[in-house]
Amino acid sequence: MEEFVKIAEITEISSGKMKKIAVDGKDILVANVEGMCYAIGNKCTHFGGDLSKGSLFGKSVKCPLHGSLFDVTTGEVQKGPAKKLSKNMKQKSKKKISWSEGFDEIHMDSLTNA
Repeated sequence: MEEFVKIAEITEISSGKMKKIAVDGKDILVANVEGMCYAIGNKCTHFGGDLSKGSLFGKSVKCPLHGSLFDVTTGEVQKGPAKKLSKNMKQKSKKKISWSEGFDEIHMDSLTNA
């Protein structure tokens, strides 16, 4: 049985915004791209930069340290110097982010159940 944990209020992450959230002791980056939320690891795979302090352009987040670009929908590197994927919570860990119309919370299945 899947265990979902509340990670944010929908109003906290409006379209075109992102937020660092701790889930089960791990920092993730949740980004709202045109009304859909996606989660990837919050640390740049090049030098550990805090992606939540970077910039979101469409579905790309730019690391504030050296400018690596990651696709928040897949975790793929779009531009170096990073070479490794950022952990995509849905694709890599089979994690799910969910919310329902009419409700004000965003949930993610618990990382401890991976």
